[in-house]
Amino acid sequence: MVEKVVRLTVNLTVNEGQLEAFKSIAQTMTEASNAEPGTLGYEWFAGEDGARMRLAETYADASALEEHFMGPVVQQWLPKLAALCAVDGIEIYGDPGPKVRELAGGRGTVIFQYWLGLDR
Repeated sequence: MVEKVVRLTVNLTVNEGQLEAFKSIAQTMTEASNAEPGTLGYEWFAGEDGARMRLAETYADASALEEHFMGPVVQQWLPKLAALCAVDGIEIYGDPGPKVRELAGGRGTVIFQYWLGLDR
C-alpha cells in the first residue's frame, strides 16, 4: 500500500579528495541495507561534477525505517560517511514514525506527509 511506504532522499557533497573513501563506505552501507528485509530500495546517484551525491531510500513502512535507523548502517557506517562529506538536505516522504521523526528532526530534515498518489 502506497500510504505506508516511506521514502527519503539525502543530498550530499563529497569533500575534496575523499571520493574513493566515500564510495567504499557507500558500498558497505548498500550491502548492509540489502540485508534489511524492510528496505525496498537504497540507490545512489552521482552528479556530473562527481562531488554531489543523492541517496534515494525506500522502506516498506515506518517500522522498517526505524529498524534501519537503529541498525549498523546508520549507527556504525553513517558517522564514517559523514566525516567525508557535507549533508546538504534530507527529505522524508510519508510518515517516518515518532522515533525517526525525533532522530532526524534536528538535522534540518523536511517531512512531507502522504497526500495522494499512484505507485505501480
